[in-house]
Amino acid sequence: MIHPLIQSSPEVRDALAQGRPVVALESTIISHGMPFPRNVETALSVEQQVRDNGAVPATIAVMAGRPTVGLTADQIEHLGKEGLRVTKVSRRDLPQIMATGKDGATTVASTMILAARAGIQVFATGGIGGVHRGAERSMDVSADLQELAQTDVAVVCAGAKAILDLPKTLEYLETHGVPVLGFETDDLPGFYTRETGLQVDHRVDTPAQIAQLLRAKWDFGLHGGVLVTNPVPAEFAMPRKRIEQAVEQALSEAEAKGVTGKQSTPFLLARVTELTGGDSLATNIRLVENNARLAALIAREVAKTHT
Repeated sequence: MIHPLIQSSPEVRDALAQGRPVVALESTIISHGMPFPRNVETALSVEQQVRDNGAVPATIAVMAGRPTVGLTADQIEHLGKEGLRVTKVSRRDLPQIMATGKDGATTVASTMILAARAGIQVFATGGIGGVHRGAERSMDVSADLQELAQTDVAVVCAGAKAILDLPKTLEYLETHGVPVLGFETDDLPGFYTRETGLQVDHRVDTPAQIAQLLRAKWDFGLHGGVLVTNPVPAEFAMPRKRIEQAVEQALSEAEAKGVTGKQSTPFLLARVTELTGGDSLATNIRLVENNARLAALIAREVAKTHT
């Protein structure tokens, strides 16, 4: 049942009422993840990938203070044009944005919250947040990880963002009981790259296997999310060394400029895009589309388990 404070599109509302597969999509990638108009083009393309693979897309944001599940094309364009002027909204920010009637672009964490309150169990994104490099000094840990520990949504991604401390991110997820699955891989994907040298918890080779694991987890009352990592297609992957060099330079610049908190990820991703001559942005777009396809297939299998 959709929470009464959530506004949903007729398409999403009807699909949920009929038990048809629905895939949640975030909006921070629109406002903070890419420049206009590529952000809008990508958002609409990702929605189409969900449709083409048999599910209904539900892009999520806060519009004029109202949590909204299933944006119109005009609303997506509005977020894309406003860009960084739109507030980036995680769990802590939702009450303020709702109370003041502002627009908000939802992160992985807040998208999970709104998806769960709408009855959506599968969510596709690019990469999750995690433990930032130097977190032993800054204590900078993304709220995405805590949300995965407590909210019953499967998140399909290409791994944690390459700017993060991946070993510590895996340790955090393990401590909080979040299964990390690798789709057709034993190696944790590195967002722009297909491997990191780190192992996932379990390899899964079909969407049906993932749906079975989700059912077993949630039917048994083991609350919290599941992270489904899906490597970027090989033809779009970037060399690990090239990405690592760009990330190291971007991190040094961020530290020198005093960029911290919720501003750090947009700054770092934009700088990596510049340092790779735009190649990382092209890879980012392809991996999000790839995750949307897999999420739609998983959502179809999850819907079967309810019938």
